[in-house]
Amino acid sequence: MPCLGITGGVATGKSSFAKALSRLISAEVFDADQCSRDLLTHDTGVWSEVRRHFGDDAFTAQGEPDRTKIREIVFGDPAQRKVLEGILHPRIRARWTSLVSGAKEGRNWLIVDIPLLFETHAGEYFDAVVVVACSAGNQIMRLVETRKLDTEIASKMIASQLELSAKMQRAGHVIWNDGSLACLEDQAVLAADYFKKYHG
Repeated sequence: MPCLGITGGVATGKSSFAKALSRLISAEVFDADQCSRDLLTHDTGVWSEVRRHFGDDAFTAQGEPDRTKIREIVFGDPAQRKVLEGILHPRIRARWTSLVSGAKEGRNWLIVDIPLLFETHAGEYFDAVVVVACSAGNQIMRLVETRKLDTEIASKMIASQLELSAKMQRAGHVIWNDGSLACLEDQAVLAADYFKKYHG
């Protein structure tokens, strides 16, 4: 069955769209961001590499990775961000590529939500790629108001990714998410109808 790639910028609504679409086409969803969080929370091999590269300052008093501190480190220094990506991305990619291989031979749709889909040259794995985008102002607002990040970190996170305009030009489909959740879900209905017709 088809494999769909969902990408976009941070806080554009990728995960919300992926979840809405998955309900409509009965698809499994792989969330790369959630996988990253799971690795930092549970994978002791990741912990060892993080400690080796970032030191004890990147850990809490309880000996667990401090995601807030790590975020400050990696978004304050592009070289450090590349180090963290080098630790996490191969593990994440191995998981979703395995799912893609299984989905191609199975009966169920697969949606893979990858923020850095284009940056990691992953487009070739998917039957279609959807970019979920919104205005820069809304990205900042969502990061500050919803995720409680300060404006400086929010701006650095946005700047660390390929510009949304470039992603939109490379995608086969674009969802614009400057409106309400209901509006996003309406777009998911239209997308589901399209994918069922042309990829089902």
